[in-house]
Amino acid sequence: MAQRQTRDQRRYQTSVVIVGSGFAGLGMAIRLKQAGIDDFIVLEKSADLGGTWRDNTYPGCACDVPSLMYSFSFEQNPSWSRMFAEQGEISDYLQRCADKYRVREHIHYGVRFTGAEYDESANTWRVSTADGTEYVGRALVSGVGALHIPSYPELPGVETFEGEVFHSAEWNHDFDLADKRVAVIGTGASAIQFVPRIAEQVARLHLFQRTPPWIQPKPDWPIPSSWQRRFRRTPMLQRIARAALYWLLEARYVAVFNRRLGKLAERMSKRHIRETIKDPKVRAAVTPDYAIGCKRILLSSDYYPTLNRSNVDLVTSGVAGVRRRSVVTGDGAEHPVDAIIYGTGFHVTDAFAHLGIVGRDGRKLQDAWRNGMEAYLGITVSGFPNLFFLLGPNTGLGHNSVVFMIESQINYVLSCLRPICRDEVGQVDVRQSVQDSFNAEIQSKLTDAVWSAGGCRSWYLDENGINRTIWPGFTWKYWLRTRKANPADYEITAGESR
Repeated sequence: MAQRQTRDQRRYQTSVVIVGSGFAGLGMAIRLKQAGIDDFIVLEKSADLGGTWRDNTYPGCACDVPSLMYSFSFEQNPSWSRMFAEQGEISDYLQRCADKYRVREHIHYGVRFTGAEYDESANTWRVSTADGTEYVGRALVSGVGALHIPSYPELPGVETFEGEVFHSAEWNHDFDLADKRVAVIGTGASAIQFVPRIAEQVARLHLFQRTPPWIQPKPDWPIPSSWQRRFRRTPMLQRIARAALYWLLEARYVAVFNRRLGKLAERMSKRHIRETIKDPKVRAAVTPDYAIGCKRILLSSDYYPTLNRSNVDLVTSGVAGVRRRSVVTGDGAEHPVDAIIYGTGFHVTDAFAHLGIVGRDGRKLQDAWRNGMEAYLGITVSGFPNLFFLLGPNTGLGHNSVVFMIESQINYVLSCLRPICRDEVGQVDVRQSVQDSFNAEIQSKLTDAVWSAGGCRSWYLDENGINRTIWPGFTWKYWLRTRKANPADYEITAGESR
């Protein structure tokens, strides 16, 4: 296997260290293999690969991007069973990719990345892990993404609660929800998927909503076996279908900036509310008072109908605290429950705050991001040579497939890694002026965009109200900018082979 281990068995040396084995880390590993680079190690904190699609196993967990787009362009899956694949099917797809491209042998499981320090004299990153094992690499690639640290709200008295408590990303499948009284905190992307599933089992479901999301019908249906056979026989047919979907999704971005189209989308969503919810009070409660697109637009055809059930209560008075067997709302009402399930999402804008990454001259990543996280093209950070982020700052999407962005970033990173792994280049460090210019450009586009000016507060924004998450443009424009790294953007030192 392409790695070098020292005598004490506690130190590994390699060319590239990749952190994470979800779509980003796995994709990077596969592309390295395809490029003929075998000297790399993937660090995975869990006992299996898959990232988000390994961890999130809550009932109804599925993708909200069409299956044909939610896959690697180089490894199309002709056998997707639905237009929007569920968690198990996506997880199986990633497992097959790992097997086909022979990357399992490079993955070190049960290794939790805790930090890294750059050794400028040796042009290497010294990566530390929770168990004390050290990994030394010429380059470090972060593929951890942003949706991996569950966000828990601070509820007064929750420590006194005697029932069951868990987050949707850490679903307790051993706890039987049948005939239980359940409180669901949050009405975001995860909740609108699992609420319809558990509402059929529980005795009572109290759904605590702070801010209603914009929800549109989900155009989901089984993909006929006849079409799966056609895709297998004629791969080009699937590529054509994928391309058509790509441009259809890309067109959604226009509505984000075109207020006339945005109003049309709002009217369509309000019609969905009117047609599916019976109670006018509930209809009013779930109708957002902010511009569509300000928060993530959600897709569901069964969430609103679930609110018609006699055993489901929508609560909008806010959670004031928790007692031994109940949740108390702001109006003083007490809601007896046996379990609390958080559907409160993840830490996003502060997802890297806990990592001890130290670059040149002892500069900490937290210090570099003191005023908010930023990176050139969302990939490289000045003062941190040979460190590359996949799904870094301002590369998230609200309209198309993030896998497309991941592949664009992987191509860019690979153009940097090739000369590093051949010892032609010692280090590549993006110029501060280049990084500053890029971030000034995108922030100027984001300032008046719907995410910032749409009248809501979302996880797209950091504590200062600045959007550090979304890419403010078409994805094809990002692809054009990331086809290959421009040497003029970087301070580059020669490697040993020069």
